[in-house]
Amino acid sequence: MTAIYFDHAATTPLRPEVLEAMLPYFTERFGNPSSLHAFGRETRIALSGARDRLASLLDCTPGELLFTGGGTESDNAALFGAAAKYGGSKKHLITTQIEHHAVLHACERLEREGCDVTYLPVDETGLVRIEDVEAAIRDDTFLISVMYGNNEVGTIQPIERIGELARERGIVFHVDAVQALGLEPLSLRSLPVDLMSFSAHKIYGPKGVGALYVSKRIAIDPLLVGGNQERKRRAGTENVPGIVGFAKAAELAIEAMGDNRRHVRMLRDLMIQALTREIGTAAFTVNGHPSDVLPHILNVSFPGIDTETMLMSLDLEGIAAASGSACTSGSLELSHVLQAMRLPEDRMRSAVRFSFGFSQPVEQIQAAAEKIATISRRIRNRT
Repeated sequence: MTAIYFDHAATTPLRPEVLEAMLPYFTERFGNPSSLHAFGRETRIALSGARDRLASLLDCTPGELLFTGGGTESDNAALFGAAAKYGGSKKHLITTQIEHHAVLHACERLEREGCDVTYLPVDETGLVRIEDVEAAIRDDTFLISVMYGNNEVGTIQPIERIGELARERGIVFHVDAVQALGLEPLSLRSLPVDLMSFSAHKIYGPKGVGALYVSKRIAIDPLLVGGNQERKRRAGTENVPGIVGFAKAAELAIEAMGDNRRHVRMLRDLMIQALTREIGTAAFTVNGHPSDVLPHILNVSFPGIDTETMLMSLDLEGIAAASGSACTSGSLELSHVLQAMRLPEDRMRSAVRFSFGFSQPVEQIQAAAEKIATISRRIRNRT
């Protein structure tokens, strides 16, 4: 049985070219980049080179990139860092009900520490209304945090319009772009964004490394202290192999963005078409925005078949899919994203996320659709 992996939004396999770039920094080039001797200089040069390359790809200055331990740390560093720097006399921040838990749980902690948080609603497609953002702004609002594209349903938010509004009001704007990196054009010099989070393992890079863009227009207090690394913004010896791998993965992904976008969009469209042929449109519903959507994410409900049953059945057939965020996999709770979208109960309880990869074979789509049809008929006949 050939395994089929439809969970690229959770993580991606490490590309061979990325591993090749990383390997020397696990072995002979092992120096601490903070050391003054030749071993340290060698890795410091590699660290600077990776930062320069990533900054060039994202259209920002190298000094505006802060390397972290991943997307979660980047989100935490943005929210807690901004709160510590700008939340003195101002205690209000704005986010949405569909953010990743790295943002939502950070907001909950800030609430316990005295901040006031507005959680914006979304419509049934997962889209935030710009009018709601504007209405939520107060005189004491210091931060707005809205993700670029949702990790469960793929809906893309009006980031530029929100950013322009935030800039007009003098409010720091953070964007979680973990799912967008490598698939959406990101010019940080042009976007009205102050803080943006990234993660390497979503773009065929290593796990455990990410980055936070910190615009030179603002400053944040460090989340981690104890050393002068990362311009005193993130203490701790840098993960040089991971950072080198991150830069290489970003280079490969961004340089081939056009082809990658077309391929995963084609896979997404083919999956919808194949499901239509195999089970009919009455047997499934696509969740998320019909057009403003990340090209690699497809969230589908199979009313009458609960999510856990479908995922377990798919797994037995060698097909990996997900119920939403990988961070909440294993939890039987309903998706907070689908609840915020106020979908009917049967759609929420039967939702499955398929997420596609840059080099995924087209043939896997039809094979998976046929397996889904077999599973659907078996479960429906049983009930």
